[in-house]
Amino acid sequence: MAANPHDVRIRAVRWYALPVQTRVPLKFGRDTLTEVVCARVCLIVSRADGTRAHGWGETPLSVQWVWPSSLSYAVRLNALQDFCDLLAEAYAQFPARGHAMEIGHDFLEAVLPALLKSFNETLPSGVRIPKLAALVCASAFDLALHDAYGVANEVPTYETYRQPWMNHDLAAFLQPAADAPAVSFAGQFPVDYFRTPPVTSLLAWHLVGGLDYLTLAEAGANLVADAYPTSLDEWIRRDGLKALKVKLRGDDAGWDFERLRRVAEIGLAGGVELFTADFNCTVTDPAYVNGVLDRVKVELPELWSRLSYVEQPFPYELEAHRIDVHSVSDRCPLFLDESAHDWRLVRLGRELGWTGVALKTCKTQTGALLSLCWARAHGMQLMVQDLTNPMLAQVTHVLLGLHAPTIAGIETNGMQFYPAASAPEAQVHPGLYLRQRGQVDAATVAGPGFGYRVDEISRDLPPPRVSFPA
Repeated sequence: MAANPHDVRIRAVRWYALPVQTRVPLKFGRDTLTEVVCARVCLIVSRADGTRAHGWGETPLSVQWVWPSSLSYAVRLNALQDFCDLLAEAYAQFPARGHAMEIGHDFLEAVLPALLKSFNETLPSGVRIPKLAALVCASAFDLALHDAYGVANEVPTYETYRQPWMNHDLAAFLQPAADAPAVSFAGQFPVDYFRTPPVTSLLAWHLVGGLDYLTLAEAGANLVADAYPTSLDEWIRRDGLKALKVKLRGDDAGWDFERLRRVAEIGLAGGVELFTADFNCTVTDPAYVNGVLDRVKVELPELWSRLSYVEQPFPYELEAHRIDVHSVSDRCPLFLDESAHDWRLVRLGRELGWTGVALKTCKTQTGALLSLCWARAHGMQLMVQDLTNPMLAQVTHVLLGLHAPTIAGIETNGMQFYPAASAPEAQVHPGLYLRQRGQVDAATVAGPGFGYRVDEISRDLPPPRVSFPA
């Protein structure tokens, strides 16, 4: 087969550690986030004709979400940053040539597992980076690769997920479920599963954290002294919110029900139309979720009629916790999130009774697209969920939502927790960082790659943490 002139190869990689402080705390299950380091990657590729291009990718290394543990925040963050150092070298030395999907897939399959295993063996006893955390570290590099591919070929990256750009169809990456003989990925490409026609704006889901104040009166003297709302009722009024995701505890059914009741009362009065419940992976018995849902159905019928889905109530590691969840999904659509590391785990989730999957660019662009295609081919529903993405991470997050046919918009909450962090990017893409009329707008995203328009963004970067070659 003749060489594809669009193919690229990685030539150099560098990554930057960008610390960000939250304006208010964000509670994750039993942990609370008050700061995060964003990994920003610049990756250089070349084509056979000598054309070179820079690509950019960014992901928050959200320690509390990717690695729930009793270990200190510093121990976990340092391990993740050290692993990113290794990833920079490994990506720079990876010799594969092809489309970004093909290079990205080969790296995730052939390099990442062994790299994670060897790195974990160097850590002290009891300190082991989980697979999800490794994927999040790799995602910034993978996103930069996809951006660089589009820039090298002077085309928006999302237009390249097909022939003549890709060398292989989806059958090279995916296998249908055993009980789905009608499904075939032969001759299929990611674009065959994208939203049509394309859109430029999306419904924005607001996150109601476990520590969030619901009303101005509740906040009292604890109002944050900045230009942004402190309480849910303020956010609803300012942003015209229509959809709320409610973080629950998962270990206190009375508290969870009361939280849903109060959020629904405030939301419905403010014109909110959709809700979802996130039990934060703290549940081990479906009866707990069923009990809360059954009570909502009986006592809060208006909320029940607007409850779009339930987000992952059960533990992260799906293979270790093979819980039959059909009783939950019989009541309400049930979406994988933390467990959906890749399409194989989406397949396992479907077998166990999950009916949807929450896609995240922080699990790699390559993996998100493959999970999207597998899930759609098997009749599963989709959402695009946030990792509280600021800066460039918000651009790729929204782009995924524009192309994935979700049940309703995307979750986006970076503007709640660290809006000032994205000020330089917001000068170029204001609609991505400010929700108006309950939506985010991506009309300004344009050009090759992911359309970041990086050259127009006035952001001063620190020295790179590592560069390869040096």
